[in-house]
Amino acid sequence: MYGDGPVFKAEGASFRDQPYGTELPQGLWTTGLCDCHQDGHICVQTAIMPCISFAQNTEIVNRGTISCMEAGLIHLALGFVGCCWVYAFPSRTRLREHFALPEEPCSDFWVHLFCTSCAICQESRELKNRGADPSISWLSNVEKWSREKITPPIVVPGMIR
Repeated sequence: MYGDGPVFKAEGASFRDQPYGTELPQGLWTTGLCDCHQDGHICVQTAIMPCISFAQNTEIVNRGTISCMEAGLIHLALGFVGCCWVYAFPSRTRLREHFALPEEPCSDFWVHLFCTSCAICQESRELKNRGADPSISWLSNVEKWSREKITPPIVVPGMIR
């Protein structure tokens, strides 16, 4: 559906021209799985309504093709039967692929099965740290990047780290 391209397509300035380009660890998560305390808002929001945080992340990771509302309702419905992680772990896999992040501390399946809230928080922090704001829509992020002439960091498809 999306091809092999990264979630963020570079247009204009290169990644190295961005102020945060050299500060981010290449091929590494910018925060740990259990670093929820680093962003209190995301932590509290995810603790109370994980479907909202997940939906915001999913809309960004899927470049707006899945709306925040759709993702949130699916996650909420699956949460009622105790298997929201089934829907959530492929989103983590996609995010990792876009930024060439390692599958750690274990596979995405196990991370979401045993630690869904921590995984969702980490994914939100990763998107924020890499230039996407999950709290606003995909289109709002694109408009912001265009207005500020910012290209979020990307990983060239096919590169192995």
